[in-house]
Amino acid sequence: MATALFAAAGYLAGSMPFGYWIVRVFKGVDIRRVGSGNIGASNVWRTFGKRYGLPAALLDVAKAFVPALLATIFVGHLAGVVAGGAAMLGHWRPLFLRFQRGGKMVATCGGAFLGVAPLVGALGAAVWVVAFLVFRYASLASILAALSLPVFAVVLAEPWPVVALAAIAAPAVALLHRANITRLRAGTESRFVRRRRKGAAARA
Repeated sequence: MATALFAAAGYLAGSMPFGYWIVRVFKGVDIRRVGSGNIGASNVWRTFGKRYGLPAALLDVAKAFVPALLATIFVGHLAGVVAGGAAMLGHWRPLFLRFQRGGKMVATCGGAFLGVAPLVGALGAAVWVVAFLVFRYASLASILAALSLPVFAVVLAEPWPVVALAAIAAPAVALLHRANITRLRAGTESRFVRRRRKGAAARA
């Protein structure tokens, strides 16, 4: 019963489309109609900058981290994995957007692993940061980070529910990035470019 309650809580938390809400409230824009059309933090950041993208990213991490951590503490790793996985599912098909297409689960995946297996989550995040700094593609960084999770989970001898979640999350995240993979192969994927301040741009 407790695991089922945490699963429901995880899905409801994951269904909170923070990227959509933040842009809607502060910019009056539907994020699904600009940029890549995705509600995730990457599209928010790329389209409106870190002022909106960073809060969206942190909230997307937190909405999986909190239920996964609490379920792990009060019930166990299996419940934590179920809650974290439910949050990822909610982010992908959010209740609050009438189950329409949501985000690609990258930040929520990171939050889930930080909750159930902090070291695995931290190492996955490190892979994302390094890959992003080297290649400047958020999509490639996300795919590489996701694919690293099963490796870290096995190497660190994490409990079987954590390994199972990693084994499912890695291909799921890659699958949701299939359009990005096509663009990466074609050389048409968008790179992140640092926004220049207006004063610096004017001096240039």
